[in-house]
Amino acid sequence: MYITTTVIILTLIGFAVMSQNAYGARPTGNRKELIKNSKNYRDGKFQNLSHTPSLAEGYTYWGVLNDFFFRKKVNPVPTGNIPAIKTNLKNLPPNENLLVWFGHSSYLLQLDGKTILVDPVLSNHASPFSWMNKGFNGTDVYTVDDLPEIDYLLISHDHYDHLDFETISKLKGKVKNVICGLGVGAHFEKWGYPASMLIEKDWGDTVKVDDKLTFHLTPARHYSGRGLIRNSTLWTSFVVETPTKKIYLGGDSGYDKHFAEIGERFGGFDLAILENGQYNEAWRYIHTLPDEVLKASKVLKAKRTFPVHSSKFNLGGHPWDEPLSKITELNKQVNQPLITPMIGQVVELDNEKQVFSKWWENVN
Repeated sequence: MYITTTVIILTLIGFAVMSQNAYGARPTGNRKELIKNSKNYRDGKFQNLSHTPSLAEGYTYWGVLNDFFFRKKVNPVPTGNIPAIKTNLKNLPPNENLLVWFGHSSYLLQLDGKTILVDPVLSNHASPFSWMNKGFNGTDVYTVDDLPEIDYLLISHDHYDHLDFETISKLKGKVKNVICGLGVGAHFEKWGYPASMLIEKDWGDTVKVDDKLTFHLTPARHYSGRGLIRNSTLWTSFVVETPTKKIYLGGDSGYDKHFAEIGERFGGFDLAILENGQYNEAWRYIHTLPDEVLKASKVLKAKRTFPVHSSKFNLGGHPWDEPLSKITELNKQVNQPLITPMIGQVVELDNEKQVFSKWWENVN
């Protein structure tokens, strides 16, 4: 009986989502024709480099749904506030290379005087509805009003915890350019962004801004979609290059051969920003587990690693602090320099000796 009820609920949610402006739009017209010409688009949808089941062996959709809705979870949400620092983002030293994290996978980069905003979700909910997937207490200290002018907005894929309608709508007027995977621009156009601002590219493409800044779109192992239809838009990782820095922005991705291939292609990175959170053994092909984050760091040849995708939303069902506590424990055998800032703490990208506390140990 509960399975039937779950199906009905999910169906109703699906129809409700698609009727919302937050659902966005599917690619059509010239955008759709461009997608069809991609070597990564086959059989009517985008494909990963390797065969990628939605679920690992031994798991079923009904079992996962039952687990999600009915299994008792241990400490999935902190009872106390997540600590945060309210930094004046409009007054950052303009000549310094910096990073400021907003929780989950949202962060601001300042590189060679350019501002780059990645996957901003500042509405405090990771869904089309304000009452669903609410952010943890203390994680809502930043709003769009706190942000400076943004030279480049980077979107790794169109899931709600990476592409947020409310945040994107409020950013209009602050953003100069948007860089995203093929098809994702359809959402932006529906939400009032002019096509002239949108730079939609495929894996392997390069966006050379000037002699000081270049963006490369590189593969990831994931999927896309904001409704019932998957993979009509491209998910991606990014490489950001300046004369003094190479930074890998991993987006969402399961572990696969692309990490080593990207590491070889670019000769290593000053920093790798990798997904570490909202994982589950059932979907390990599309999300990395903590030990795989460290493996990816090694083959990417990263000098430092920043584990993200945690500490704001309960999407994976694991204890809220497990991603950071587990990767820290595993790292005792690896000794990979980890960046673990509090929300809002300024990360000095030119200072490899900067020290970060285990702030999650002081939250109930």
